[in-house]
Parts: sequence; structure tokens; C-alpha cells
Amino acid sequence: MARSKRELNHRVSEEGLSTGLEAAVIPTPPVAPRAHGPAVRDSRWAVILAGGDGTRLRSLTRFVCGDDRPKQFCPLLEGGTLLGHTMRRAERSIPTAQILFALTHTHRDFYVQELDGFQSQRIVQPANKGTAPPILFSALSIARMDEDALMAVLPSDHYYSDEGCFTAALESAFEIAANRPESVVLIGAQPSRPEVEYGWIELGAPIGNDGELCRVRGFLEKPSFEVAETLLGEHSAWNTFVMVGRVSAFLAMVAQAIPDVLEALRRARVWNGSETHIEESVYHQVISSDFSKQVLSVGAARLLVLRVRDLGWSDLGHPERVLAALEEGSSQPWWTEAWKGKQTAVGARPDAESAVA
Repeated sequence: MARSKRELNHRVSEEGLSTGLEAAVIPTPPVAPRAHGPAVRDSRWAVILAGGDGTRLRSLTRFVCGDDRPKQFCPLLEGGTLLGHTMRRAERSIPTAQILFALTHTHRDFYVQELDGFQSQRIVQPANKGTAPPILFSALSIARMDEDALMAVLPSDHYYSDEGCFTAALESAFEIAANRPESVVLIGAQPSRPEVEYGWIELGAPIGNDGELCRVRGFLEKPSFEVAETLLGEHSAWNTFVMVGRVSAFLAMVAQAIPDVLEALRRARVWNGSETHIEESVYHQVISSDFSKQVLSVGAARLLVLRVRDLGWSDLGHPERVLAALEEGSSQPWWTEAWKGKQTAVGARPDAESAVA
């Protein structure tokens, strides 16, 4: 059973591609009527992945904040940190008290300040061992609270230019997952270019007459430019790594793909409503695991993808992507002009290459 807010607050297939795949694009998915009323919302949980180290963006985050904090704890956008934006994004669809934060102990100085009012919802890993272990531990914890729960997985450091579009897509994903308990629904962003640094989802057969939902044929991580061009022409989708499904569906996928990790984490004390630090003795037995590569690619038969237009999604993986995202908005943070000036000055120096490195 879900606890009250008061109690809780104290991507890979090979590069063999077929042509001619047609898949409809969702403009902005309508929010489906909730057949079971408020109870459906009460069964919703979220896991916000906030334990990454953000090393690719370190030069920018150090410039903005003056320290080596990961990007999720950095106010790169107007209105707060990337983690703060993600939490508000989650709260539009999920009860606040049922939002868990997967963190890493080495980031304590940053998450303690950021999540001051949410201590009881913090799950702290002793080390960053990839995306699979924190998702699995969170799923085990939520299953202990509600074995029929619906769980959303949200990266904490991404950007959407149209928040309303994202919320509508997330609502649709929850409704689909509620009606298809064996499936996990991925939100796929309509690509705008042959991007070689994103994960791509190859779409399979459409489900239903409206073409809004498709099966997953496979995944490709960071393809060559030629393959990315083919994927773009075949109406494939970028993998936002936002997923929704029943907690039992997530656990079934993990049991099939990485049973050793599941077995190790079953020995841990799960989160039960208070801040939980996963035991080092348990985590020492857990191998580093990538949920996209090691779980999703193995469990494609269980996956569905909702391909959404106009999300304006970016993983903000490089400073150039952050600046591109900001150019879409109406306001610019204080640091943008100073950063551009610094990059211009560095690029003009004879030792520019070594200086950037």
C-alpha cells in the first residue's frame, strides 16, 4: 500500500536494417480516460535516476558551479537544477510521496542540499555501478510496498522543450502499461537528425488501428552516420530512457537478462519508507550493468514504444547541446554569454587543443 506524503517526507541489435518500415508519429498523445479513477494514480511510482557522474559535461558544470558536481545538481536551465526540473515533471503524474531518488554516496554534499525535504525518499548506492542496479533495487522496494504498482523510470538530467507534450506522453504510457501488465512502455522521441551519439529504437509492428503504439524490433547504440541516416528514414525513434510498466514486468525482464544482479540485490534490505543506504557488502557482489544494453536489448519482445513528436528532447550530454536547448527558450541563464566568450578565447589561442583537453 502506498504511504502518505507525511509518512515518507522526514538500449542492442546488430546493424542489419530492413527498409520500408512505416510508423505513425504521435503529434501530442491525448491523455486517455482513467478507467479506474484516482486509484490508478495512487498505484503510480517513479524512480528518478540521479546517481550518474556527469563527466561528459564536467567542463561546463565546473564553470557554472565552481565544483565537480554532476550535471543533475547544476542549475544549467532557468528555474533550478536539472534534478529539480525532473522532480516537477514527475509530480504532474505521480504522487510526490511515491517518487524515489536513486543516488550515489559520493554525491552526498549535493543531494543532501537538493533533496532536503525528501530524505525518506532517498536510496543511496555506495558506488555508481550503472543504471541497472538502482532500477532493480527500486523495483524490489516498490514491489514490497505494492506488488501491482506501476513504475516510471526517469533520468534526472534530460531536457524537454515541450513539458506539456511530455506529460501527455507519460500519462498515455501509464494507461497503456495499466492495460498491458506484461509490457514495459518506452517513450521514444521523433528524431530530427541522424544523431550518432544517441540510442535508437527500431520500431516493429504497430499496435491498434491508430498507429500510436508499436512493438520494438531492436536497439542500436551510437550507430555510424550512415546507419543513423537509415534509421531516420525508417522512422525509428530516439530512446529517451523513460520507461513505464508494472513493477512485476520490470522484475521479469531483469530476471531473464541479468539474474545474478537480481539475486545479489535480493539479499539487500529494501527501501521501506525511510532513507536507505544499500549495504556495501551487497553492492560489492553486484557487477556494473547497463539497463539499456543488458536488459532492454534482451527483453525487446516485452517492450512497446510510444513515438512522440514535438518533445524537443535532449540528453544534454555536451555543452553544445545545453546551449542549443537554451536557444529554444525565451531566457538565457547568466553563464551563457560568459561561457561563449571563454570558448571563443580558448579557440583563438595557439594551444587551444591542449587547453580544451
